[in-house]
Amino acid sequence: MTGTTYRGALIGCGFFSHNHMNGWRDLPGAEIVAVCDRDEDRARAMAEKFGIAKAYADAGEMLAAETVDFVDIATTAASHRPLVELAVRHAKTVICQKPFAENLADAEAMVAAAQAAGASLIIHENFRWQKPFVDLKSMIDEGRIGVPHFARFSFRHGYDNYVNQPYLAEIERFTIMDVGLHLFDLARHFMGEAKRLSCTTQRLNPKVKGEDAFTSLIAHVSGATSVCDCSFQSVVEPDPFPRTVAWIEGPRGSLSLDAEGIIQLHTPGHLERIDAAPEIPAWGEAPWHFVQDSVIRFQEHAIEVMSGRIDGRPSGADNLHTLALALAAYEAAGNGITIDMTNWSET
Repeated sequence: MTGTTYRGALIGCGFFSHNHMNGWRDLPGAEIVAVCDRDEDRARAMAEKFGIAKAYADAGEMLAAETVDFVDIATTAASHRPLVELAVRHAKTVICQKPFAENLADAEAMVAAAQAAGASLIIHENFRWQKPFVDLKSMIDEGRIGVPHFARFSFRHGYDNYVNQPYLAEIERFTIMDVGLHLFDLARHFMGEAKRLSCTTQRLNPKVKGEDAFTSLIAHVSGATSVCDCSFQSVVEPDPFPRTVAWIEGPRGSLSLDAEGIIQLHTPGHLERIDAAPEIPAWGEAPWHFVQDSVIRFQEHAIEVMSGRIDGRPSGADNLHTLALALAAYEAAGNGITIDMTNWSET
């Protein structure tokens, strides 16, 4: 790490952005110098809470007035394209919250805008940055189970997610675009690109407009298979929210991850147990620390990107493939078909 401190601006001061701000505040190498939200009172409240000098209600005004190295966009998907296209003209690194876009055309336009501006565009897919998944990937890369041929990534709970994020109950496309994107990103991260995809969806809670459960089966180019499943209406005690469980098999063994962050390595005649739960940040609390710690890890990665030492993971260009899986999943579920992802295009 050099002695450089990168100047940043945050756009979007809603519920999850407080995790972003807590992370940036404590990390050496980055400093948020301005915040913005269309609700000016909310922007001012965020600025006051974190000791930020400038608060704005208009992103264009903020970026015209401030000199920044990076912009962290923590807004909803519908606003991403104009904000990204604006931000890449003012900052060399732009971070965009998922879902990246509501359609591939907007996502491709943002990738093109970043490339034209010479800016790095990184998507905040934080599941792959959760400590248990970082540890799992390291174990697989070390060859502990051989090349994986099967995986399941599962996010099932009954937590009332609509208290902090009430808009989730109102959107037509819910679980696949909210959590499914994270699970598809994990599937690609661990198992490689998808060849075929099928999906079923369910609407279990009558108060929710969109699907609140889905199960997707992916055949990967490598020949591997993965299952991604999610439910916001499962009865589990104690409730595991917001944690993800996983099972990954290879020719030499299998790896399991439970809701407590315990990894088990199964090899012939042997079982090894590894505690991969992250530490609770000073500003965090259990069980949210699995996600809170991942935000810090992602931000550390973003600082490395800004330093020019590595490329962003996942980049906007890479995330096009994850977004394609999510959009294709709706088509597969709606028509009861299996999608050939090698030839799929959005209609």
